[in-house]
Amino acid sequence: MKHKENLIKVLMCINSVAIFFMILTISIRVLITPAYARFAYRLPAFPDDSYGFTFEDRLHWSEPSIKYLVNNEGISYLEDLKFEDGNPIFNERELSHMKDVKSVVSGMRLAMAVLAIGILVSLQASIHSGKKQYFLKAMHFGGWLTIGLILAILLFIALSFDTIFSWFHQLFFESGTWQFYTSDTLIRLFPLRFWRDAFIFVALQSLLYAGILIFFTRNKPQTPGL
Repeated sequence: MKHKENLIKVLMCINSVAIFFMILTISIRVLITPAYARFAYRLPAFPDDSYGFTFEDRLHWSEPSIKYLVNNEGISYLEDLKFEDGNPIFNERELSHMKDVKSVVSGMRLAMAVLAIGILVSLQASIHSGKKQYFLKAMHFGGWLTIGLILAILLFIALSFDTIFSWFHQLFFESGTWQFYTSDTLIRLFPLRFWRDAFIFVALQSLLYAGILIFFTRNKPQTPGL
């Protein structure tokens, strides 16, 4: 009996951690849309492009750049983009990085699908075994775990966003493949301010989803019998 209880506790912990990553990946996926870029460019004090991109230029060229990350097209989708003078939008180093980013995004989308399936299987198993309350407790704790971790990330962003931005790239990309000149298109379209706002947007989304999860998995007071 004790062995069974320990196993349930382990599964609860796994589900709690899984719900954190599920919430995080959903929030990131919502971010990877042209709609977010249109929102970000309109935020107060968003920096102008010192090399000449207008607001409309950024809207125009950011859209295919973002769509590439989640469509089924090859790198030619970006290679074929040209300025009016015939010069390519992206140089070879930028195209290589975009391929790397697409691989990371594809892996994230696969992980999100696996997490969703795992959580649904856990739910079904808990219902079948009459242990649904344990599943709900795991989801509830996962919501609080998400809030705690996201608040820590927000604190880190406030203290040193440059550091966390560098760590993120060092974790997923080879050294030297993700740093560009300020004159490169990727930096002109997506300056550091864009990514700081993106991290905050993901964090706020995650807090919202975690709050909803906590609300719907809380212990409800028992109604006394009549």
